[in-house]
Amino acid sequence: MDGTNAIVGITTHAQETLGDIVFVELPALGTTVMSGEVAGVVESVKTAADVFSPLSGVITEVNESLRADPSLANSDPLATGWFFKLAPSNADEFAALMDEAQYLPFSQNA
Repeated sequence: MDGTNAIVGITTHAQETLGDIVFVELPALGTTVMSGEVAGVVESVKTAADVFSPLSGVITEVNESLRADPSLANSDPLATGWFFKLAPSNADEFAALMDEAQYLPFSQNA
């Protein structure tokens, strides 16, 4: 979370699995998304994958730097490689997400 907005991107594990990212399709500003809904696409030299919104809400910002340089999702996925920000509409959804301590063992078994 960044104030009242959630920052959405991919994890280090996801970018390592995808390989070199060459294209990112980001959602339009103002779009309302539901948790689990496709909100974008990421393409790598290996494959293409949907980017699912982890929360319901309204898209408030997209990372134009990522659109210009998709490799940011590889080099810095947890900081400059973020995809979009959204204003969550259901606080209970955020509380149900895994934190880093829960995600790390999960991703190692994926």
